[in-house]
Amino acid sequence: MKPKVIVHGGAGEIPDEHINNHIIGCETAINIAWEILNEGGDATSAVEAAIKHLEDIPEFDAGKGSFLNTEGFVEMDAMIMNGKDLNIGSVAGITRVKNPIQLAKQIMQNNEHNMLFGTAALNFARLKHLEERDPEWFVTEYTHKIWNTNQTDSNMYGTVGCVALDSYGDLCAGTSTGGTKNQQPGRIGDSPLVGCGAYADNLTAGVSSTGNGEDIMKVVLSKLAADLTAIEESAQDASKEAINIFQERTDSQAGLIMIDSQGEISCSYNTPRMSRAWINEKGQIESRV
Repeated sequence: MKPKVIVHGGAGEIPDEHINNHIIGCETAINIAWEILNEGGDATSAVEAAIKHLEDIPEFDAGKGSFLNTEGFVEMDAMIMNGKDLNIGSVAGITRVKNPIQLAKQIMQNNEHNMLFGTAALNFARLKHLEERDPEWFVTEYTHKIWNTNQTDSNMYGTVGCVALDSYGDLCAGTSTGGTKNQQPGRIGDSPLVGCGAYADNLTAGVSSTGNGEDIMKVVLSKLAADLTAIEESAQDASKEAINIFQERTDSQAGLIMIDSQGEISCSYNTPRMSRAWINEKGQIESRV
C-alpha cells in the first residue's frame, strides 16, 4: 500500500504574523514523517516524529508554545492511537516534559494503562529518560502576553496533530496540545481522550481533531468522523458531515484531518483558518492555512 500522511497545526483565528511559521512548520513536519514512511517505517513512528517537530515550534499551542494556565505555567495533553491493534497512549496535565507525544507513545508501548496524569505521568517520563525543561522554558513572549492581559477568548486553537497510513496498511493518529488561554489548573481537554482528540482504526480511518475541546467531547468528534466513512461516499464527505453534525449539535468550532482505510486524505473545518499539510498523489507537499 502507498503510504499517506497529513498534519495540522490547529484551527481557529491564526494570527497573520504566525501564518508563515505555521506553513513552514507543517511542511517540515510532513517531510519528517514522509521520510520515515517512504523508507518503510511504521505509521506510529511517523506520527510521533511529525508531532514532536510541531511541539518544538513556539507558534503552535503544544509543547514549547503551550498556553499558560491562570497560575502562569503550562499543563499539556497528548495522545496517540494505533489502528492495527487499537492500542492507545495518552497523557494529561503534564509539565516539564519537552515533548508530550513521546510520553504518550511510551505509555502506549510500555505501560499497562492507556492514560497517565500529572505527577504519575512525569514520574513515568523520568523512568523512560525523556527530555525535560524547566517550567520557564515553555513560556514565550506571545503566551506570556496573553496570560499577563488575562485573555480568555477561545477562538484560537493551536493543537497539533498527524495521521499516517504506512505501507503495511496500518493507520495511526496523534494529537498534542497546550490547552486553552488561561485555563483553570487541572483542566483536561479533548486531545488526550480517545475518540475525541484522535482516533485510529484500520477498519475505518485515522482522525486528529482540533478546536473547542469541551464541545468536541460532546460528540466524540474523531470517532464520529471515522464511523461516518462506513456510510458516506468518500473520506471528504465523512469529514465534512462530521463537522456539520458537530456544528448543529454544539454551535461551536472545530476542524479535523483524516485518512481512511483506503488511503483517501481529507480535511474539514468551520473555523476561519486551519493550518495543514499533506503529500498529494504525485508525492508533492501541499499546504494550506
